[in-house]
Amino acid sequence: MTAGEYNQAGVEKAIRDLLIAVGEDPDREGLLETPARLGRSFAELLEGYRIDPREHLKRLFPVEHNDLVLVKDIPFNSTCEHHLLPFFGRAHVGYIPKDKRITGLSKLARLVDGYAHRLQVQERLTEQISDAVWEVLQPQGVIVVLQAEHMCMTVRGVKKPGAHTTTSAVRGVMQTSQATRSEAMSLILSRG
Repeated sequence: MTAGEYNQAGVEKAIRDLLIAVGEDPDREGLLETPARLGRSFAELLEGYRIDPREHLKRLFPVEHNDLVLVKDIPFNSTCEHHLLPFFGRAHVGYIPKDKRITGLSKLARLVDGYAHRLQVQERLTEQISDAVWEVLQPQGVIVVLQAEHMCMTVRGVKKPGAHTTTSAVRGVMQTSQATRSEAMSLILSRG
């Protein structure tokens, strides 16, 4: 096995060992298939390692304008690399095209999923999405805002269900023009 390959058998063995380490019997009826089920779950939750999310952005279409394109409320889920617990929420991804070229709207959602389906921290996830849009599309500006609830804060530790973390990343004109950034944030925060 090389680095980056998913090892289902290794994951199942590790889960079985974990069950034993916490005092459980992995051979009892309710747990018998748990290592295999959880192994398949992790394969799905971490499928972002098997793709290059930037590839989704490479198909471009001509348009007649260079105004803000914003896809809001993209649902996402990810796995916290510190606790291996989920965090989930909404992503808002916007950019101002250059040279009147855009990518498909669904491609932005696929980009979010590609990076979210890895072991992550929300701050890095936000930066990765923003960097990908900036580097691949080469737009005039990019804004990415993520709002998420983290199970590592909800079910353990401080136990604060309902607390949300917001992160943002801006590039280009979104970074240099307060008016442009304010317009984008106003659209992101509006409901409807």
